[in-house]
Amino acid sequence: MSAIAILGAGTWGTALAATLSRAGHDVVLWSALSHELTALARDRTHPHLPGATLPAQVRLEADLRDACAEQAFVFFAVPSVYVRSTALSARAHIRGGQVLVDVAKGLEPDTLLPMSGVIRDALGAAAASVPVVALSGPTHAEEVAVELPTTIVAACEDEAAAMRVQRLFDGTCIRAYTNTDALGVELCGAMKNVIALAAGISGSLGYGDNARAAIITRGMTEMTRLGLAMGCREQTFFGLAGIGDLIVTATSAHSRNNRAGWLIGRGCTPEEAVREVGMVVEGIHALSAVMALSKKYGVELPISQAVESIVHQGADPAAAVRQLMQRRLKPESV
Repeated sequence: MSAIAILGAGTWGTALAATLSRAGHDVVLWSALSHELTALARDRTHPHLPGATLPAQVRLEADLRDACAEQAFVFFAVPSVYVRSTALSARAHIRGGQVLVDVAKGLEPDTLLPMSGVIRDALGAAAASVPVVALSGPTHAEEVAVELPTTIVAACEDEAAAMRVQRLFDGTCIRAYTNTDALGVELCGAMKNVIALAAGISGSLGYGDNARAAIITRGMTEMTRLGLAMGCREQTFFGLAGIGDLIVTATSAHSRNNRAGWLIGRGCTPEEAVREVGMVVEGIHALSAVMALSKKYGVELPISQAVESIVHQGADPAAAVRQLMQRRLKPESV
C-alpha cells in the first residue's frame, strides 16, 4: 500500500482517487475549491461521473501542506492552466524521495514546456530530488470511475520512477505500461486534443466517417512529424499515448474537445463552447503553443493551423475545410 496525494478533484482526479483507493492505497484528494470538497463530502459522487461513488476511505483535504507532506506519490490532476500555480503553491511541501505524477495534458503557451517541465520549472531547486512522471493515454474518467478496462502509459526518463507509478495500478481496471520518451508522450497528450477539435468541427458540418478517419490519420502525421523534429521517438506516436488517445478523444461522446469542436463548428464562440461543455477544454489552451512549436521547428501542421484559424482568428469552418482540400497535391509520405 502506498500513500498518495491527488491534487485536483475534477473528473480525472476523482476517478483516479477512487481507483487507487479501491486498490488499497491510502489516498488524499485535495481541491482549492471549497464547494467542490463540500459536494464530494456530502454526496461522495462527482456531478460529471454518473454511477460512480468515491470510497469512504478517500480523505478530502483543503490544506495543500497536509495533502502533500506525508505522501510517497503526489499527482497533479488540475487542468493544465493551473499546473504552474499549483506546483508553486506545493513547492514548500515537496520533499526528496517523493514521486510526482502529472496527469494534465497540455503545453504552456509562454514557455512551450509540457506539464512535467512546468512542474520542474516551478519547483526550482527542489526538482532535483524528485522525479516527475507523465501519465497519459486513452483514459476517459467517466469509464475509469466505473471500473471499465483502460490502458495508460507512465512516462519518465527515469524508468525506475515510471515503474513505481506503473505498479500503483496493479490489480485495478487500469493496465499501465512504461515509456522513457516522456516528451513524446506529453506532446501526444497535448496535440491529440487539437486534432479532436478538428474532428468535432468536421462532424458539426455534416461530414461523415470518411472525413473523421482522414482527420485522425493525417492528424497522426502532424503529431509524429512535429515529435520527430523535437527528438521524440516515432514508436511513441503509434502507441497508447498517441494513436490510442487520439482515437478515443476524436470519436467519443465523453470527449470535451470533440464536443467543443462540434459547438464551434455550429457557430459558438470558443468561450460559449467552453461554457456549454462545462469543463476545461485543453485543446483550445494548447493551440497557441502547438502553432509556436510548428514555427520554431519549421514543421507544417495544416490541420492544426486550420483549427487555429477557426478558433482564434474567426475563420469560417467550411472555408477552412475547403482550403485544406485544395492544398497542393503531394505523396502521402510527405
